Amino acid sequence: MAIGQVEVNNLNLGQGNAPEIERHFLFIGKTAKTELQGQVTRINATTNLDDVVLGDGLGKSVIAAQANGKQNWTAAIYGLGDGSSWGDAIDHANQSDSFEAVVLVDVATDKAQFDLMQTKAESLTSKLGRWIFILAATPGIDSKAQTWAEYETAMLGLVNDVAARWVVPVPMLHGNNIGVLAGRLCDRSVTVADTPMRVATGSVLLLGAMPTDSAGKALEMSTITTLANARYSVPQTYPDYEGVYWSDAMTLETKTGDYQFLEYVRPVHKANRRVRFKAISRIGDRILNSTPPSIELNRSFFRKVLFDMAFTTEIGGITFPGEIMTPRDEDVQIVWETKTKVVISIMVRPHNCPKYIVVNIALDLSKETEK
Repeated sequence: MAIGQVEVNNLNLGQGNAPEIERHFLFIGKTAKTELQGQVTRINATTNLDDVVLGDGLGKSVIAAQANGKQNWTAAIYGLGDGSSWGDAIDHANQSDSFEAVVLVDVATDKAQFDLMQTKAESLTSKLGRWIFILAATPGIDSKAQTWAEYETAMLGLVNDVAARWVVPVPMLHGNNIGVLAGRLCDRSVTVADTPMRVATGSVLLLGAMPTDSAGKALEMSTITTLANARYSVPQTYPDYEGVYWSDAMTLETKTGDYQFLEYVRPVHKANRRVRFKAISRIGDRILNSTPPSIELNRSFFRKVLFDMAFTTEIGGITFPGEIMTPRDEDVQIVWETKTKVVISIMVRPHNCPKYIVVNIALDLSKETEK
């Protein structure tokens, strides 16, 4: 070379953090407030909702969600006018924003609607690479025409034989149940891997009035249990324990499916989003190749998503677990199928969670206990 030259390049190693969309929900429902119709209105924990929403079903649910979402809560509202559809609203809102979940406030009265919801959720993944779940409002009791037995029969029939793994049905027993659950799922004092059943999260807030049937009989735990066993997400109480809490958030997954509970769906969806960004950053980059050093480097590269999600904290000797268990070496595998196609397989392992606690107490009357 005739003269000396120096070249300095900045390398992009793809080490940045993906934007967080977890706990950011989109509320969709009919409203007479024209300012909300046909557009996305963004709100947060400090928004004065008296100036934004009406006292209709959409407004009541959003107010309940804000109360239960607590600190740093964010959401968006999409109001529906006459002739508008929630499917078009989801598409329109996703042109300018991303959401972890969609909350459909208007009640679904036909089981075919759950299939449409599942289809819409799947289409967002196939078209935009986005993963969502849908909270779907279902009818509360008609207190003038139904007994609790009649209501249970109708509700069991509504979800019977339905397979929709990304849909969570929520009976509007108190008029704003779906908003209460949506807010509880956004509480930042817990992780996306925590069930809304978690009592330590605290009692729910602003739940509507206690419903009664046509005979004036109040809602009982027997009806709650029947609905929960049918895959509905409902509030619950414990005798002699103050407050109102929540049951599990069950999806309309099949009986043998892996995604029957939101605490499994949400961490997997979170991993999907983060791994997708990392995979995009490796397109056309020969730092990912079939040599042993490259395989190990990139196993660590993708495994970092799992390590971040498994991060634990300790306070006063109590360990608070991360969203998933700490990944093992074998939880990320890389296999080259052809010279240009590589398959990366990742295993996400959730923690155990106590929902059925058995306490056995025995009486020791042996002589050794006497003094």
